[in-house]
Amino acid sequence: MTSKYIAHFLEQVSSWQHKLSVTDQVDNSQCFVWLSQLRHRWDVKEDDCFANICDAQFRYDKEYLGNTPRLVITPLTDRCYITLTQSLHLIMGGAPAGPAGTGKTETTKDLGRALGMMVYVFNCSEQMDYKSVGNIFKGLSQSGAWGCFDEFNRIAVEVLSVIAVQVKTIQDAIRDKKKRFNFMGENIKLIPTVGAFITMNPGYAGRAELPENLKALFRPCAMVVPDFELICEIMLVAEGFMDARLLARKFITLYSLCKELLSKQDHYDWGLRAIKSVLVVAGSLKRGDRQRPEDQVLMRALRDFNVPKIVLDDMPVFMGLISDLFPALDVPRKRDLEFEKNIKTATLQLKLQPEDGFILKVVQLQELFDVRHSVFILGNAGTGKSCVWNSLKQTNKLLGKKPVAVDLDPKSVTNDELFGIISPATREWKDGLFSVVMRDLANMTGDGPRWIVLDGDIDPMWIESLNTVMDDNKVLTLASNERITMTKTMRLLFEISNLRTATPATVSRAGILFINQHDIGWNP
Repeated sequence: MTSKYIAHFLEQVSSWQHKLSVTDQVDNSQCFVWLSQLRHRWDVKEDDCFANICDAQFRYDKEYLGNTPRLVITPLTDRCYITLTQSLHLIMGGAPAGPAGTGKTETTKDLGRALGMMVYVFNCSEQMDYKSVGNIFKGLSQSGAWGCFDEFNRIAVEVLSVIAVQVKTIQDAIRDKKKRFNFMGENIKLIPTVGAFITMNPGYAGRAELPENLKALFRPCAMVVPDFELICEIMLVAEGFMDARLLARKFITLYSLCKELLSKQDHYDWGLRAIKSVLVVAGSLKRGDRQRPEDQVLMRALRDFNVPKIVLDDMPVFMGLISDLFPALDVPRKRDLEFEKNIKTATLQLKLQPEDGFILKVVQLQELFDVRHSVFILGNAGTGKSCVWNSLKQTNKLLGKKPVAVDLDPKSVTNDELFGIISPATREWKDGLFSVVMRDLANMTGDGPRWIVLDGDIDPMWIESLNTVMDDNKVLTLASNERITMTKTMRLLFEISNLRTATPATVSRAGILFINQHDIGWNP
């Protein structure tokens, strides 16, 4: 089965699971459980498709979005759908707020998919001024699409006040049912389906408090931590696991115990993004070895995906938890001996010693690249971080893949020099170091691996600008409103000593390869 059909199958299974749970609670068509669901119907009079939820009705927009994966619908998703659709019905914006990894942006995008609506995600930063945001609203108004502004409270307060006036101008024009309206001194067309959504992580570094005139235009929606066990169970069913309920309980129990019993490390993340990554690994392992019992498949995925990030002192505790939840199971690692042989050859070519521990780290880096497009290599100076990725690059060369790696230090330049800046006087765009590198790699032909290696300490002020690149959107949004999309072969690699200053939003967006001091010492 190709990946395209697998994605479609997963979407159908998770959708049917939700529909079955809803119909079990419904006894008539006026029941609130039924009315609060997003329901599609064909109107014979209008000869068109409409979507209804509570007292709101939307015409299906027929935007072709392709075979995109859909979210697992939980009670939290339902509540968020109701809040966002009611805000659109009342001609307001939606403002989901909550901790990292609770699905604020993804829920907004998923609602857009359900209504056949194009949703553009913009990563907000301090570089955005009122003119660049105004240009975005100008485009959204004329196309009738939705704009989702990620980390909206990173924009400067003085700019936010002007944005409030821009949003109110659009909302007033929709209320007055205007076909054209005056926006920033220009008479432009208005398609009334336009919508604006803002997502925020409260209390993080570099965040501003929203002005009152802006708060009044957006309806808040609190996103709490979702039901991990339900999401895990539905995703396991979708990946083909028969005993999904028991396995989901074991999975979530392991992550809960890890959160409580393991030491508090900055790079540990036991949230939704980490859970999803393990489930993807488990699904591919199951499809690759159909004869193996399901508990062994999940145990192998949980162990092999999490071991690379566990510090040495926590390893006995973690392995003890695994053996308690999956007793009497001793499943060997899935090994590609031919690939390991190539790594040894590549290591020798780089005049390095092909120790077993070092080879394992290179294999683990490749395994992380297979499921995450952003990876942190963590470790103290001299533990071999650069040697690990250089060995993998050399291995890809031996395999004839023509890898390209661009190494840069983000802390050696200012934020404006890294991501580019618009001159306030001339409105002329000056490209930044990272934007030039990413555009060049995205435009490259061929299907070899392309890596951007960021070697230097993490600072929320620059790494938060990469949020939409590191998550499922895979898009770099610049202050000039240019959008550079990551290709399938591109990866972001961060080579750092610690994640002390990184926010939870950053940590949850990447895979972690932790190199312990004793893994590869000066005398292995």
